[in-house]
Amino acid sequence: MEANVIWKNKLSFTTTGTNGMSIPLSAEQASGDNTEGIEPMELVAIALAGCTGMDVISLLQKKRQEVTALVVQVHAERATDYPKTFTNVTVEYLVEGHNIELAAVERSIELSATKYCPVQAMLSKACKIEHKYSIKNLP
Repeated sequence: MEANVIWKNKLSFTTTGTNGMSIPLSAEQASGDNTEGIEPMELVAIALAGCTGMDVISLLQKKRQEVTALVVQVHAERATDYPKTFTNVTVEYLVEGHNIELAAVERSIELSATKYCPVQAMLSKACKIEHKYSIKNLP
């Protein structure tokens, strides 16, 4: 895997993945500079949400759970001093569907956290990560 970014102007960059998709990047809004893109630390949170979300939905489908919606929210607290790393992260899973089993959701989240998600594995070495979930069973 390789990554590169191309500087556009001020603190604005563009990155293009191996699949050709581009993402605009910019500095945090507090810098008063460009806000035309996503901040790099936001991308880290997005990567965590996406990685664990893919794991959890895949595992729930293998467990034949009738999921109709899955939302993964990452709430990250950052240090006030530079380099302003994440200090605490809470990953919240909102699962909706028919006859969703509590044990299946708990196990899928556990497997993502301990075995499958490389983003979570890396971040867990740097900060505390907690997990929450809610299940909405539809009629």
